[in-house]
Order: sequence, then structure tokens, then C-alpha cells
Amino acid sequence: MDAMHSFFYLVVEEDIILKKKSVNEWLKARIKEKKIICPDEPQGVNKDRITAVLNKLDRFSEDRRDAIYALLDNLSPNWYSTAPPASTFCDGASTAHIGAHVAILQRGYDAKLDREGRDKWLKPLSDIGAIEPCYLPSKDDTGLENQFYIGHLKAKSPNNCYRLIPSFVKILTAPEKQWESLLGEWSSEDKIRQRLKEQAELTDQLKRLADNSHSALIQTCRNFYVTKFLPEFQVVYIDDGDGDRVTEEQKLKLQKAGLSLTLHDAMPDILLWNPIEDSLWVIEAVTSDGEVDNHKVNKMKEFTVRNGKKQIGFTTAYLTWKKAAERQKSTRGNLAIGSYLWIMEDSAKNFQINGSLT
Repeated sequence: MDAMHSFFYLVVEEDIILKKKSVNEWLKARIKEKKIICPDEPQGVNKDRITAVLNKLDRFSEDRRDAIYALLDNLSPNWYSTAPPASTFCDGASTAHIGAHVAILQRGYDAKLDREGRDKWLKPLSDIGAIEPCYLPSKDDTGLENQFYIGHLKAKSPNNCYRLIPSFVKILTAPEKQWESLLGEWSSEDKIRQRLKEQAELTDQLKRLADNSHSALIQTCRNFYVTKFLPEFQVVYIDDGDGDRVTEEQKLKLQKAGLSLTLHDAMPDILLWNPIEDSLWVIEAVTSDGEVDNHKVNKMKEFTVRNGKKQIGFTTAYLTWKKAAERQKSTRGNLAIGSYLWIMEDSAKNFQINGSLT
């Protein structure tokens, strides 16, 4: 890369920063304190009914059954600290929340289900409109009230969540002699198409009120940063949405580059390939979290070796210097040594992180 400037970031304040507990630790502590208990037939629905409904839909798996059971939970207080008063788990739960509810609260495991959840046990239910994506506004969403809105209004936001749609809950809670006939009408192709169309239209309207700065930053990295600083590289994967993690078009590009990207890999915001040098580059566009730290570097280096590539480089991108400073203060300078830093508002410069590895 050319026109590089060295960058050294020193956190001088030694204030004690309490790192947020993981959802695993948080939930196990609440269970131990008996502040959260596993619901017994939430909304009057047992797992046998959920199993029967999923079998009729040809979508049964234990994880999907238990995810639905979790999303019926109207007894546990909502797990978002900023959720509206009196809201419960069923009003909106993130993939991590659902995975923890299933694995820790329901099954007594030590850790939540992994991130394959969105593709393995949530997406098949979203595809038929049984669950719908929703969003809890953050403090920066000045155009939205403090309530759960339909749709994932910001790509990859931790405030993106899910809930069951009322018509599906009606089937689950229906008397024994009625649920099959209700399900038959509900699951027709026309009804599914109509539900998904309505969801998409409402989401598009609400997105205009929400700040989609993460998506904008990803696109700027793709269109400006890559062109200016990495002109020899081609974009083979970009994670800028909440649908399929790897689209069919991207699968073809990855295949052409001789790459196999799985859900177990550290999915980058942008993955680039240099066909001349057969090398890779990762860009992480950060508006809330997800910098190129040592963990990300190690995981992507494993990916590079596994795919037989020669080397890999890294860039963390921020919207503003203010955001970069806030994040680096809160993370105590987590940017990996040797990686690069780019600030969109100061776009002519590209900084390399220099420092000691010890």
C-alpha cells in the first residue's frame, strides 16, 4: 500500500472500565438469583404443540421448536436494558438472547447456541413469516420512539431482534380441534407471500426514520477506500444486510478466488482478494463494535492458511475521529498491531497501527 502514515494511539486514562458481561454470564447470574426462570407452557403452549405445527410445515428441528418456545415467553422481563417498561422477552429478542434462552434457560447448558442460529433455526421461520424481524431503537435514533418496530432497520445492529407474529401465535394457542385448519389457511403460498410483502413494505418505510450509518460506511469503504488504497483488490464478499450471510453471487466470486467461507469463520464486513498476489484483505466498518482486534486477526489468518492464500491485511474504518476515539477509549486500544485505520471524514489518509506486540 502507498502513502501510509504511522499511527500510534495511547489511552492515557486509567479509569476502571467494567466490561459488559456476555449474555451467557448475565443469564446464568439471573438464573442463580432466581430472577429469571424457565417458563412452563408460555401462553399456554407446550412443546408438543410446537412440534406438531412444525411437522405440518415440514420445518421441524429441536432448535426451531425451542426458539419458538422462547419467543412465546411472556413471563421473563425483556432482556434489553433499554426496553420499554413492562415489556417481556416475547416482545423482541436478539439472536443471542434466543440462543441463550434455548441452550441455558431451557436445556441447562453452559453457553448459548452459536451464531448459525440466524441461518439454521431463525431464517427458515422468517421465510414463511412465522417470526418477523424487529428493532429496538438506540439512543441515537432520534426519529423513533422507545418501542419495538418491525424490520431490521440497521444492518448488523445489536438492537435487531425477532418476535412471533400474532397470527402464528393464534395457531399455537388454538384449541386442539382448530389449530390444523387454521394452519392450513395460514400456510398457503398466497398468505405467506402477502405476509412477507407487508413486512418488507413496513420495514422500508421505517428505515427512512432510522440512521443507517453502518451500511453507508460499508458502501463508502467499498466505493472509495478500496479504489484509492487497494486498487489491485476485488470485493468477493460483503456483509451488508440481514438476509443470507453468503448470497449466490458472492458464492461464485468466492469460488473464483478459491475461497470457502463458512458460518464458523469470522465473517468480515468486506473481504477482498488480490488475484495478482493471491492475497486477501479484510475491512471492518465500525459504528458500534467489531474492530480488527487480535482475535479477528487470528481467526482470519487461520482462514487464509486454510484457503492456501499467501497473506492477509486488515483495516478498521470509522465514520469520524470522535467515534474512533470513543471506541478506542472504551476498548483500551483494541486495534491490532500492523493493521490499518481509516476515518471516513478524513478520507485522504490511511494510518498503520504501530506498536509493540509485548
